[in-house]
Amino acid sequence: MRQRQTRPRLLQAMVNAFHLPDLRRRILITLGILVIFRFVAHVPLPGVDAIALQQLFERNALLGMLDMFSGGALRYYSVAALGVYPYITASIIMTLLVPVIPRLQAISQEGEAGRNRINQITHWLTVPLAGLSGYGQLVYLQREGVVGSTAALPMIAMVVSMIAGTLFCVWLGELITQYGIGNGISIIIFGGIVAGLWEMAGQASFEATSNPGGLAVYILIALATVAFIVLFIEAHRRVPVQYARSVFRGGRMYKQSGSTHIPLRVNTAGMIPLIFAMSIVLLPGVVATYFANPAGADPNLANHIMNLFNPNAALPMGLFYWGLFFLLTFGFAFFYTMVIFQQQDLPNVLQQQGGFIPGIRPGKQTATYLNYVINRITWAGALFLAVVAIIPFVAREISNVQMIQLSSMGLLIVVGVALDTMKQLEAQLAMRRYEGFIR
Repeated sequence: MRQRQTRPRLLQAMVNAFHLPDLRRRILITLGILVIFRFVAHVPLPGVDAIALQQLFERNALLGMLDMFSGGALRYYSVAALGVYPYITASIIMTLLVPVIPRLQAISQEGEAGRNRINQITHWLTVPLAGLSGYGQLVYLQREGVVGSTAALPMIAMVVSMIAGTLFCVWLGELITQYGIGNGISIIIFGGIVAGLWEMAGQASFEATSNPGGLAVYILIALATVAFIVLFIEAHRRVPVQYARSVFRGGRMYKQSGSTHIPLRVNTAGMIPLIFAMSIVLLPGVVATYFANPAGADPNLANHIMNLFNPNAALPMGLFYWGLFFLLTFGFAFFYTMVIFQQQDLPNVLQQQGGFIPGIRPGKQTATYLNYVINRITWAGALFLAVVAIIPFVAREISNVQMIQLSSMGLLIVVGVALDTMKQLEAQLAMRRYEGFIR
């Protein structure tokens, strides 16, 4: 008879994980690397006015997005201020270039060696992107009075330090992927977002004294959004596949068949469409800041553009920004899903492995059928991402909570990384016949 568990299932699974030496080592390595990253995130660059930097964060939404990808390091303007954002940008660029450039497409089809070569090119591309991003940030912060020195030598030293910080963060992420639990780059970003929860909790305590009802509504919307994200991250369409194979037994050849399925995700594009859409919708406002008249002077065209592309603008001005954000996210979800699906080349992979979809001929008809299916389910995935994109605006307008900033990408990253890590732990426990986290 199976012994009755006296502990909650989740707690028991965590205890079981720590009882396994190799799994315990992986968890401790992951936690240790995160501690190292948090120390690096608090090593500041010289000559930064912390008060002016904080004030700049309050009025510039783009810095908030970049701070999320830096794991919270940009808020302190440390040597890791760029975080892994240049590497993510390089990865996105390579994803878009591989199907376009024949040479890169040929390299990507060389198996493990080809993937390693593409990864090496991505690392090399990260260096100039980090240098350009670091220099652009320094020029902008000098203009805003956050960084004082404009001499060439201090500028070069700071840019080189930021490049080194980015590569160090990427290296830490790859160590987590290799020796720890989960996707290292995502966990680095996850750690920075979670570290900011303490500040958000403090803001919530102030909001509770002035607007307790609005705060309760805000928390309910946040919890509903998390459930919504979990539902669509896990949602997929199962396409049945059969395989025919020949087995030699007893001097005779027998034909056997097996069946499985292809799980086509409803949200194949992940959070990439949100990144594209937010970058584009914030760009006009950031550029306009360079040409706008100072506060108190007569507003010019740049001032109007700043107000139009301001995510914190109230109704009805805010409808333009968030409406454009919704449409761009929806469109990029379709675009990026098609790019990823074409790279996977599922019809040819099935044909090479002797698989086929019941009732569908291999080759062109299979490709047509799979394209039809992915197009249909992407409507739901694109609508999901677009709705999540505007949740911060909806939550703010309904609850009238202004101090707390709910981040769409932050929620997607936190929920996605948590689910992925739990699945990896679940697989490790299942291999050893332990009961895991997910029933």
